Amino acid sequence: MTAIIDYGVGNLFSLKSSLSYIGEEAIVTSNEKEIRSAGRLILPGVGAFADAASKLQESGMFELIQKEARSGKPLMGICLGMQMLFDKSFEYGEHAGLGLVHGEVRPISQAIPAGLKIPQIGWNALRFRNGVSPIFKYISEDDFVYFVHSYYGTLCDEHTIADTEYGAYLTAAVQDGNVYGCQFHPEKSGPVGLSILRAFCELN
Repeated sequence: MTAIIDYGVGNLFSLKSSLSYIGEEAIVTSNEKEIRSAGRLILPGVGAFADAASKLQESGMFELIQKEARSGKPLMGICLGMQMLFDKSFEYGEHAGLGLVHGEVRPISQAIPAGLKIPQIGWNALRFRNGVSPIFKYISEDDFVYFVHSYYGTLCDEHTIADTEYGAYLTAAVQDGNVYGCQFHPEKSGPVGLSILRAFCELN
């Protein structure tokens, strides 16, 4: 069973619907007992990093997620949820993240040529890095997924499992052991996204 962590940030309905479509038992929850008993965790998120981090702290789930991930339980962060996995973010100030993936979150405006639209919105191809991650076992390099973001993870080359080209190569997905992150939205990425979610849900 997969627990989608509900901390007031994220499009939870489409994610739960996607998991149901592939036959995965899933719950949307903020209950500590349910989170601890789940086989896998997904941390979604849209919006501002500081607000999301504050809500995680206030709910007590900040430390709970850290403990569950460090125990070896598979965890996937999606979009802002992926950015929350990093050490810190420089989105409107400097804010501490969960510290589960070493790196920082910075504006894509610092990496891409002037004139490209921000946020990056649309379909972009994945380029695999550091081999083929277990969550990509059902897809192919150059498959397209759906992005909506103005910030990206940087300084994490050893943990980058995919990047995508948008004027420059930007981090698209990361992995550090049992911790995974997708800057794109698998739940909005059609059959490719469903295949990524299916592979994640097969992790123990």
